[in-house]
Amino acid sequence: MLGAGLRIHRRGRLRNPRLVSDTLELHMDDRCFYGLREVDHRGETAPAPAGFSRRDFLVTSLASGFALAAQPVQASAITTSSEGLTAGFVEVPVADGRLPAYRAHPAQGGRFPTILVIQEIFGVHAYIQDICRRLARLGYYAIAPELFARQGDVSKMSDINQILSEVVSRVPDAQVYADLDAAAAFAEASGKADGARLGVIGFCYGGRMTWLYAHHNPKIKAGVGYYGLLAGLKSPVKPQDPVDIAAQITVPVLGLMAGQDSYVPNAVVDQMRRNLRQGSSRSEIAVIPAVDHGFHADYRPTYDRVAAEYAWNLTQDWFKDHGL
Repeated sequence: MLGAGLRIHRRGRLRNPRLVSDTLELHMDDRCFYGLREVDHRGETAPAPAGFSRRDFLVTSLASGFALAAQPVQASAITTSSEGLTAGFVEVPVADGRLPAYRAHPAQGGRFPTILVIQEIFGVHAYIQDICRRLARLGYYAIAPELFARQGDVSKMSDINQILSEVVSRVPDAQVYADLDAAAAFAEASGKADGARLGVIGFCYGGRMTWLYAHHNPKIKAGVGYYGLLAGLKSPVKPQDPVDIAAQITVPVLGLMAGQDSYVPNAVVDQMRRNLRQGSSRSEIAVIPAVDHGFHADYRPTYDRVAAEYAWNLTQDWFKDHGL
């Protein structure tokens, strides 16, 4: 039953986030399963395509719907209205060009707290754009840069292994940090965002990057990472996993994990908790039982409405409790 063993107040604030049974043991190797399909995470050191240059932006605009590999879209997919919001495509200046991004904020007023939204492996498609609008309706300036723009257009790829091996594995973490820094600077320069009140949220791939970006940028107020991989993805372009830097993080991050997630074994979650306790970030990890990876992604079969709403309430409280 969702929330068993939790002590909560207000709209679901964590008081005892340790929900994982120590008796369940899962093991991660080079391969995982995405639904019923085997996914190969290897290929981290694959050579770049001939003629590839960091200056080549393969994606110059965002997906207008859901990524092909995310099909078929479930009827539960949520569409948040943009009425009363300023929302849509923008271009963020970066050192080597202009990065496409989606941003949303209330149409009236300004100097809103800023939330960087970090995408899944499917890029800044309809779901991530909707997350920005949901945050805007809560009074935030939300911006999601297309972090894979130089490596490929994942929204048009139908094969998940192709996305992982040809695009995701080739995106350097350092490049992501720089692009998120640029998105934050773009938001502040707009005059609508308060750069001193900066947070970050990420899903799947973005959940992993939330922990890493919190380590990179200690000026952010808080982060929330949904079911991000905590270990097992290190490579020359991804030199650290979240478990490696957990003790060094000073930003409070809330990790929202799935109790039946084969991507993130309970043993790794426990290791992450132990490492976090060695630091001073006051980060917390909640594992929501009986749900799978992607439980918040309303367009996917793994979506769980009760768990998603519960986690979203925790997200809102976490940001508010930390000045956002």
